Amino acid sequence: MIGYVTFGTNDLPRAVAFYERLLAPLGVKRTWDSERGVAWGSDGQPSLGVMKPFDGQPATRGNGTTVALAVDSRDKVDEIHKLALELGATDEGPAGPRGEGFYAGYFRDPDGNKLNVFCFG
Repeated sequence: MIGYVTFGTNDLPRAVAFYERLLAPLGVKRTWDSERGVAWGSDGQPSLGVMKPFDGQPATRGNGTTVALAVDSRDKVDEIHKLALELGATDEGPAGPRGEGFYAGYFRDPDGNKLNVFCFG
């Protein structure tokens, strides 16, 4: 149902560097690149992008908004969450079980956008 998600950024080079490294272990590649933004994805899957807002106003984070990155194992959750923090993200909840069969770690990117990485089982 979701085709893509974009985050606004006030520092495009910083945001691109963060996501380029963060998404590499997930096997996704750049699918779109312009002076306004960059997106990453894989064949037939929703993509994630960062861009300067089209209205020219400063980018702000969405209060209550979380974008979740699905992976196939708890080890991958741990790896990506740790990598995000190493790349300058802030911890919003360490990787661990969150209810029955759900394992996730939460973080905010350098622009303050909230993400999690998760798996079931």
